[in-house]
Amino acid sequence: MQLLDTLKAWARRLKRDAMTLWFAARHPDTPWHAKALGVLVVAYALSPIDLIPDFIPVLGFVDDVLLLPGLIWLALRLLPPPVLAACRAQAEAWMHTTGRKPRSTTGAVAIVLLWLAAAVAAWLWWRARTGGGA
Repeated sequence: MQLLDTLKAWARRLKRDAMTLWFAARHPDTPWHAKALGVLVVAYALSPIDLIPDFIPVLGFVDDVLLLPGLIWLALRLLPPPVLAACRAQAEAWMHTTGRKPRSTTGAVAIVLLWLAAAVAAWLWWRARTGGGA
C-alpha cells in the first residue's frame, strides 16, 4: 500500500505543479522564457488529446510518465522563487476550492494541428519517394 500512496502523492504534486504553471503564465514577474515554456506545458497537460495516443503500447504512456513531468520540472526551475511560492499557493487554494483541473481547448487544437502537420509531411515525403505527381 505504501507504493500506491507514494504514487498518489506524486500525481497530486504533478497536478498542483501544472496548475502552478497555469498561474505563473499570468504572473507579471514571470520571465518571458518561463512563460513560453509554461504555456506550452500547461496547454499540453490540460489538453484532452495526447501527443502520443495512450492506445499505442508502451510509447503511449511515455509522455504521461516521462515527458510531461520532465517539462513541468524544467518550467518550474525557470520561475523566480517568489513567483513560484505565490503561484504554488494560488494553485493549492484553487485545487481545494475547485478540486479539478481545467481543460485546454487551445492545447487540444495545437495537438490536432501537430498531428495534421505530421501527416501532411509524411504524405509529401512518401509522394516524393514514390515519384508521385504529374
